[in-house]
Amino acid sequence: MINDEAEFQQHQKLEKLYISTRAGKHFQKDIVRGAEGYIVTGSKQVEIGTKLSEDSRKYGSENTCTSGSTLTKAALSYGRAWAQIEKERGNLLKALGTQVAEPLRAMVTGAPLEEARHLAQRYDRMRQEAESQAIEVSKRQAKVRDSPGNAENATKLEAAEAKLQDLKSNVAVLGKEAAASMSAVEAQQQRLTLQRLITMVEAERTYHKRVLHILEQLEAEMMSERQRIEAPPGPSLDNMSAPPSYEEANGIYASHMQNGSADRMSYFLGEVCE
Repeated sequence: MINDEAEFQQHQKLEKLYISTRAGKHFQKDIVRGAEGYIVTGSKQVEIGTKLSEDSRKYGSENTCTSGSTLTKAALSYGRAWAQIEKERGNLLKALGTQVAEPLRAMVTGAPLEEARHLAQRYDRMRQEAESQAIEVSKRQAKVRDSPGNAENATKLEAAEAKLQDLKSNVAVLGKEAAASMSAVEAQQQRLTLQRLITMVEAERTYHKRVLHILEQLEAEMMSERQRIEAPPGPSLDNMSAPPSYEEANGIYASHMQNGSADRMSYFLGEVCE
């Protein structure tokens, strides 16, 4: 075994980086699959919504109702609004494809990750070879101890030790290269994946915000039209009462006319006739 603390720490670091980048790669694949699934189902929703929009506008433009145009107006408004909604959904799906799935897919299959993993694998194989060589050196040392004067055993031990030193040196160099490459890939994975997640959230937020605005406008139009047709009719001329007479407006009633006012009028006429 290689009894080198620095090399052991390097090995531990590479193992953690390998696990981290592998998990990051799998998560990126999960996001790509999710985005692609969303695009497939969303495209079907766009197809259904577009057909409903066309049917609504067709009904509204034909205007076959004989008792009013309220429903046809609502159908036209609904058709226009739903066409806008499906356009926004299409924009969302396009963003998921071009701004999320494609960049992540490119990184999953990209050269930097593969090169870093190959370096790590080469390091691991060379480290195993060095460990095997360390065992060989231990065996040669045992033979030399058992046969102190055997020159052949001593020569073989020297050769084995030299090979071990070369392997250990190469392992150290390759380990540093692999660790640097894997660290760079891990940082890129973390940064890019976070950016794509933020892009997904922003695209979804923009879509729902715009759809909400469209629906609020549509609801306001339809509610206004419904309130217009459900409002009680204004009073007709037949049901309107006549305006009050001068006497009624001034509190002069028939009973008073029959008493004092009528008597005074008769007296005045009598005076004129005489």
